[in-house]
Amino acid sequence: EDAFLVQVLKKQGAVPFVLTGFPQLLMAYESSNPIFGAVRNPHDLLRGSGGSSGGEAALIASGGSLLGFGTDIAGSIRQPSAFCGICGLKPTCDRIGYPYPEKAQSIIRPNVGPMARDVDSLALAMRAVLVPELFEKDQRMPPIPFRDDIFKSTHHLTIGYYTDDLVCPASPSAARAVMIAKQVLEAAGHTLVPWTPLDAEYA
Repeated sequence: EDAFLVQVLKKQGAVPFVLTGFPQLLMAYESSNPIFGAVRNPHDLLRGSGGSSGGEAALIASGGSLLGFGTDIAGSIRQPSAFCGICGLKPTCDRIGYPYPEKAQSIIRPNVGPMARDVDSLALAMRAVLVPELFEKDQRMPPIPFRDDIFKSTHHLTIGYYTDDLVCPASPSAARAVMIAKQVLEAAGHTLVPWTPLDAEYA
């Protein structure tokens, strides 16, 4: 039986045509399993595509699909998207549905999110799935449609950033990436504020 998300996408004309490779036990930063082997990075076949949604990222990056959906707990959409040079979005938990049956693993809940070659396609995907039919099918979802007014707003934002949560400092390359992003956002007129996560060790 199709997941509610797939049912809604099919009704809108989507054509699901492939299940992509992922790690055997999920929750891994690579995508390899004993049936299909390792998913390779389409830009360099000597490298991996990341995980756990690495098959989806590789397919989209190689031009085999315009849009896909992955799941993410600790980077399983974001990391393969970065490895393969595409865009991925981890929405708030339950924003576009829960990928597992009701009685499945629910302690650390994964998020379903779109993956595509550009941000506009991610926004299009969110517009397509945040519809009343999906809210009616899955009662766990907040019935909040896509907010185009917020997405298209030119209002300047105040954004918090950090490179050290006082438990696990970022690697030099990750800290540099955060600071480059900070400079780009400030140049666009946004206000960037240093922030430290609250009680990260307990969390």
